[in-house]
Amino acid sequence: MKKSEKESIANAICSGEMQIIIGTHALIQESVKFKNLAFAVVDEQHRFGVIQRSKLMAKGNNLTPHFLVMTATPIPRTLALTLYGDLDLSILDEKPAGRQPVLTAVRKESKRDIIYNWVFDQVKKGDQAYVIAPLIEKSEKIEVKACEEVYEYLLSRAPKDLNIAMLHGRMPREERRSIMQNFRKGEIHILVSTTVIEVGIDVPNATIMVIEHAERFGLAQLHQLRGRIGRGSKKSYCILITSDKLTEDAKQRLNAMVKSNDGFYLSEVDLRLRGPGEFMGTRQHGLPQFRIADILRDQQLIEKARSEAFYILENHPEFLNIPEVSAHIKKIKKEDIIYVG
Repeated sequence: MKKSEKESIANAICSGEMQIIIGTHALIQESVKFKNLAFAVVDEQHRFGVIQRSKLMAKGNNLTPHFLVMTATPIPRTLALTLYGDLDLSILDEKPAGRQPVLTAVRKESKRDIIYNWVFDQVKKGDQAYVIAPLIEKSEKIEVKACEEVYEYLLSRAPKDLNIAMLHGRMPREERRSIMQNFRKGEIHILVSTTVIEVGIDVPNATIMVIEHAERFGLAQLHQLRGRIGRGSKKSYCILITSDKLTEDAKQRLNAMVKSNDGFYLSEVDLRLRGPGEFMGTRQHGLPQFRIADILRDQQLIEKARSEAFYILENHPEFLNIPEVSAHIKKIKKEDIIYVG
């Protein structure tokens, strides 16, 4: 948008002339003032940082707006706040009619030629495929297949009648848009891409996804990528290509992907592997340090404590006026803690 357009819209937001605003991270800039923000919705919430969400909540002019976050894959912090913080949870776990679960398999990189020969066969039958690489170009520091390298590899092996294209974030926006439109139309058979295709793309005829060096992706990201296929009535396949040597955590992440298509289950696995982060801080992974309780072992006890805390606040608000309690709350606030719930 042009600067003049942005200023005009910002003024309309500030005056209350605009009552429903849809935007990007630009809405949390200090220059954007709301007259009376009462309801905030964050989609794909795992792509927003803790501080960004807190800034949005702070735009309520002394009143905390109602807050709705939506995600296909709750990250561990979100799950922890759902269980122990003040977020209520609604699960929409029904697939649209006619969709089938995506079949996921893990294969070693030594099987790469066999995998892509199978992909070529499937594509020649009328399907389309995504191939995901972790980097745009080859790195001397990291031994992984880059997007450009995979693209050249496929060009050298694929039947000549297959159209293969490459997509990554360094390309001009219009070029990216053109490539995606051609892929959506079926003019491109195999799209080699980075994670730029993670959200916002719907191609029902794309039934195959190959993810190179899948061990280098987080569980939430793997699930988000896999969500680009299986959007039609055909059976879909996600193949996770890995190096021969995997860490124990990587094995558990990949096994979870094979076992389930359920984002909530995967977030629970992620919770066990990474921890929920600091409940009132900005770190989004790693186990918080309590003096006594264990965040994973003592789930039932912590849920009971949470329930009791809500009861006290709802039925005995005067509790907050007790000097010792008030002093402790003030101390916490001074420690630069950000609470988003």
